[in-house]
Amino acid sequence: MPLRLQQDELVKSPLFLLAPFFFLGTAMVVMKLIIPHTTPLFLAAFRLLPAGAIVLLLAAVLKLPQPKTAQAWLWIALFALIDGALFQGFLTTGLVNTGAGLGAVLIDAQPLVVALLSRLLFSEFIGLWGWLGLLVGIVGICLCGLPSEWLGGMVNSPMAIFAEGTGDPLSITNMLGSGEFLMLMAALSMSFGTIIVRYVKQHADPIVATGWHMLLGGLPLIALSAWGETDQISALQGLDWLGLAYATLFGTAVTYGIFFFLAAVGNMTSVSALIFLTPVFALLFSSLFLAERLTQFQWLGVVFTLISVYLVNQREQIAAWTAGFGSAAEAVEDALEAAVEDAIAPTIASPAITAPAVAEQAAHPPTAID
Repeated sequence: MPLRLQQDELVKSPLFLLAPFFFLGTAMVVMKLIIPHTTPLFLAAFRLLPAGAIVLLLAAVLKLPQPKTAQAWLWIALFALIDGALFQGFLTTGLVNTGAGLGAVLIDAQPLVVALLSRLLFSEFIGLWGWLGLLVGIVGICLCGLPSEWLGGMVNSPMAIFAEGTGDPLSITNMLGSGEFLMLMAALSMSFGTIIVRYVKQHADPIVATGWHMLLGGLPLIALSAWGETDQISALQGLDWLGLAYATLFGTAVTYGIFFFLAAVGNMTSVSALIFLTPVFALLFSSLFLAERLTQFQWLGVVFTLISVYLVNQREQIAAWTAGFGSAAEAVEDALEAAVEDAIAPTIASPAITAPAVAEQAAHPPTAID
């Protein structure tokens, strides 16, 4: 069977599409169970280093080409720093003071950033229904993930977030030092990693690059763990090691491999939007194994999240179905996209983005592994 046909079948397979987000959500629960017996940076490094070796071993078996140019290695190094070291470091450190379900929800802030950057850099179609779905998803994330006192406090006293007193749970000082903020930083790191993989793909096989980025990204984490952490493995028990194996093999190696394969050959906005399903799995299993209970806000957020997944991934079909209702939807869509692009274009413009090579990439984004 031709390689391109095999890729098309994989990208359309529901099980293949859902697998990385199921594994990521359940891995969050497993890591939350393990983290009281180890340290966060060691846990992050342990997820990356063996997983990177596994992916590179698979690449060798498949005889995939290794990176050959300095430019390829530079892109992989940037990929390793942003999506390897920073993402995993922020995630595991934030997980110390954040529930597994809550952490998974907050990480899912990243599809909106990916959608905006994909629209500007790769001209990917989002449309009115896609934008609406992404906004609904962010509302769902807030309802699922923000503590009830934040939601209630912001409703009753919106200016409380600007409080200076460190005793106020709504103060910016406490927010920036919280596990929730670290999870949002992890989401931002993952967003840029998802964008970077498109540029990595121009110079290296995405599966090989994924393996190297995990291996290289784990090195600074293990070095920082050795320098600043103690008792990384002394309290680990038998089940903890099994949990580490699951988080490494399925929650990292399989998840990363499938996700960045989809990001390289599919529509990035659709792929990233599917990550909205991660908190659904995380909240379900954290409720079963960690006794984390959903509040009314969180249940409403789960419903919003599922609606957002449907809107984003069916946006083209919905747009075609509503096309017969006149030009009002098109006018709203054009106005919305113009407003968003005008608002964010000055903040992300840079020589790298305006270079001719990137302009060519935006005009003709890659759609399949060569």
